[in-house]
Amino acid sequence: MKGKLMAVLLLITALSVGCSNENADNEVQPSPQETVDIKKLVNDYTVRNAVAASASITSSELIVTDDDKNVTKYDLPEDEFFVSIAPFVNTTHPCDVHSLTGCQGELVEEDFDVHIEDSEGNVILDEVKTTETNGFIDLWLPRDDTFTVTIKQDAKETVSEITTFDGDNTCITTMRLE
Repeated sequence: MKGKLMAVLLLITALSVGCSNENADNEVQPSPQETVDIKKLVNDYTVRNAVAASASITSSELIVTDDDKNVTKYDLPEDEFFVSIAPFVNTTHPCDVHSLTGCQGELVEEDFDVHIEDSEGNVILDEVKTTETNGFIDLWLPRDDTFTVTIKQDAKETVSEITTFDGDNTCITTMRLE
């Protein structure tokens, strides 16, 4: 009798484990893309609310490297392009791919009048923007277009054309206020 009871218990246990494993295999684990607000994450690295050994942003992805050299990549939105602009008066640095954890602009926490028009003359942005502690103005613009960007501060102004196509620069450090 004990043998039959033990066999039944083992059979029930095996079936329970088999069912729970089957359900676990069918669960879809959310990927980082589904659980992360990419714009918030980018901003958190910019304002230093998030820390990493390095975080850079290309035209298509955010690349984060932790202190153990583990790399995590996040796709950017398909319809928006990230660009970071560091207006300057005296000093700048050459840059193509913006480093959220490394790039430093000259004009920190200063207000600028920013006006942006697309290739058809539509106004995309016309407001006062403040550079972050890294001296940059972060923007999310529509992809696959050419924009005229005008930045003013007091009597100084700079105008530049930027593009938001795949492979374009995400770091603009060439806009000198004169």
